[in-house]
Amino acid sequence: MILIGYSGHAYVAYSIAKAMGKTFTGYCDMEEKKFNPFELEYHGSESNPAALKILSANDFFIAIGHNETREIIYQTLAQKNLYPGNVIHPSAVICSSSKIATHGVMISSNVVINPLSTIGAGVICNTSCVIEHECVIGDFSHIGPGAVICGNVKIGDQTFVGAASVILQGIRIGKNVVIGAGAVVVKDVADHTTVIGNPAR
Repeated sequence: MILIGYSGHAYVAYSIAKAMGKTFTGYCDMEEKKFNPFELEYHGSESNPAALKILSANDFFIAIGHNETREIIYQTLAQKNLYPGNVIHPSAVICSSSKIATHGVMISSNVVINPLSTIGAGVICNTSCVIEHECVIGDFSHIGPGAVICGNVKIGDQTFVGAASVILQGIRIGKNVVIGAGAVVVKDVADHTTVIGNPAR
């Protein structure tokens, strides 16, 4: 497998793949990294012809935490009929009635995804987050470590849910929303909004 992006978030993706029995052998990034903890081969930017040839011949994963950047790279490669795989830690508990998108999803260690939930393309479910029953997580969103998404919550595309935050049952969160770490969301949040605190506002 090839990593796209090679910094903190990619290190987590690497560890998940290793737990799955997969191996990353190289990475793409804008520049070669001086710190190379896993001794991966550098293939240049994912947009250069040599790197595209390597990506077309290998499984790859877009290991970039920033939602918009991750989506831009995903869509650019999708135009060339290149799609990332998923990395899902073996310790994650995922109900069989839930639907996980086929491409670009990261589900980290000790995540719980309960019945009839839907996880969109390019979503990050970070360490130990809980996604309860009948939730919908929009494409290219990021659910932070330890966050709790209660039942029947809908979250729009490109939304960031901060670490240890809680979204109460039935809430609707728009697209491109930022929910601060530790926030408790008790009412709906409109598109392009940042909320913090308990209760979140």
